[in-house]
Amino acid sequence: MARRRFALLDRDGTLIVERHHLAEAAGVELLPGVPEALRRLAGLGLGLLVVTNQSVLARGLLDEAGLAEIHRRMQGLLASQGARVDEILVCPHHPDDGCDCRKPRTGLVLRAAARLGFDPAECFVVGDMESDVGLGDALGATTLLVRTGHGARTEAEGRVRPQHVVDDLAEAAGRIQGLLAAEA
Repeated sequence: MARRRFALLDRDGTLIVERHHLAEAAGVELLPGVPEALRRLAGLGLGLLVVTNQSVLARGLLDEAGLAEIHRRMQGLLASQGARVDEILVCPHHPDDGCDCRKPRTGLVLRAAARLGFDPAECFVVGDMESDVGLGDALGATTLLVRTGHGARTEAEGRVRPQHVVDDLAEAAGRIQGLLAAEA
């Protein structure tokens, strides 16, 4: 039996509107087309994991309860449109902490892969930042840069070379579907 494959999705700027250091659930707003894209990815049999750096915790701008409230709101907005993510993996550390879990480091994903039994190299990593592409590269996964959030700027800066550049998560879902079909 084949192992389940996963899409590793950034949160801010990929699933929800980018708000610098989001600290209130009221600020959670889905980007256009996200519920449909998540339904499409789930329909392909992919597991959906959000992988997010949340230094707002280390900076004292938000506590664990506040972060949980933000994620409940996001999940609620998705559920109201028939979509969901399987799990949200969070790095709570400050960029200077030197942890192994802050993207582009792989700690969060490697622990999830061991627990859930998937091969990180078979994942699709979708995000809008250099750190998202870096995570995908470090895992040996397929990388997709979305132009939403910081993505257009990330593309223009040219410091990373994602395997695919797409306008948004909806286009990423279509590209992933095409890649899976080509493998079959």
